[in-house]
Amino acid sequence: MNNEKVNYDKKCQEIISSLESRPKLLLHSCCGPCSSQVISYLKDYFDITILYYNPNIEPLGEYEKRKQEQIRLIKELNIPYLSFMDSEYNNDDYRRLIDGHEKDKEGGARCHICYEFRLNKCAEIAYNKKYDFFGTTLTVSPYKNAQVINKIGESLGEKHKIRWLYSDFKKNDGYKKSIELSKKYNLYRQDYCGCLLSKRKDEGEV
Repeated sequence: MNNEKVNYDKKCQEIISSLESRPKLLLHSCCGPCSSQVISYLKDYFDITILYYNPNIEPLGEYEKRKQEQIRLIKELNIPYLSFMDSEYNNDDYRRLIDGHEKDKEGGARCHICYEFRLNKCAEIAYNKKYDFFGTTLTVSPYKNAQVINKIGESLGEKHKIRWLYSDFKKNDGYKKSIELSKKYNLYRQDYCGCLLSKRKDEGEV
């Protein structure tokens, strides 16, 4: 079995270099801070719609707080070809999916289920609404495994017949830049990924 890591940042750059127009990208985002740098990186190449689909985020008040920060960021950026798409908060469906995985280590199988759950919704919407690509801001975080996320995205792209935008947005100081942009726009930065099981008081902000 080949365990060699793929350079997904390079694959993203190759896609961008091959573009001959401004394709439509449905970009799943978990929060404003993570999306800040990714939007900055992609804004000159794609018509971007930010999809806020995160039923894993708990409690509901936290979910709403992050969503409103995402909306505020998009308004303040005031970038042409950038829009927001909301989606349902089906937290019960998410909880059923992770039933039995409560003791998984952070970044393990429970998280992989969560990535696939959210990205599957993004791929479905992208296909149905005739986007050219779908992708996610998740790879900007050093707590997220870009190898796993991209393999899931690639598989879902094949399933739904929609192109996956490969990425490893943490590369080239992407995460550092997201922190700088978060400070610039005074964005709320959470101290845990989303579900209450992921709360890591000793690991700082994500």
